[in-house]
Amino acid sequence: MSEFIIPKEKTVCFSGHRPEKLPDGGNISSPIMGVIKSLLYQEIAAAVDDSYTCFITGLARGIDLIAGELVLDMKRKDPKIKLVAAIPYRAQPKNLKNYEKFIYGCILNEADKTVYISEKYHKGCMQQRNQFMIDNSSRLIAAVDDYRSGTGQTIRLAENAGIEVRVINISKIRNVAEDAKNSSVKLSFF
Repeated sequence: MSEFIIPKEKTVCFSGHRPEKLPDGGNISSPIMGVIKSLLYQEIAAAVDDSYTCFITGLARGIDLIAGELVLDMKRKDPKIKLVAAIPYRAQPKNLKNYEKFIYGCILNEADKTVYISEKYHKGCMQQRNQFMIDNSSRLIAAVDDYRSGTGQTIRLAENAGIEVRVINISKIRNVAEDAKNSSVKLSFF
């Protein structure tokens, strides 16, 4: 892994579930995923308002790619925003398909820095990537449903390191959506 010094006090990292653990399989065109994406955007905008200028994405499928895409959108409008891609191992994108592969490529192409944690996959490279992100950030934005997951582990790493954790609680969003579906009141997220 190459050494990379990031201004920690100005850096945010992300953690979140893969599509399989997200509502509607992570389908970004579903209303509930639209809410999660909007909340991620609000958290990123709040970080920028709080003078954060550097964002680290681990480029995993799901929340990491969504967050990376949102940061790229902001970066195109505000050149002081920097994006770092922290990749656990070089062959990580080989199992991506279609839109995920496209977004992954866009993020890699437009990232200000790419850090490879390991050349090859090994047990623990994902945890090492998460530790790298926590070691180089002062805020974590996490979208979590299941705390017995890699995301839950990353949240605990952040809490133990004393960095600020901003949580988007997917369970609460699911509950609101379920309540609306079971109610006679029509609820629209948009």
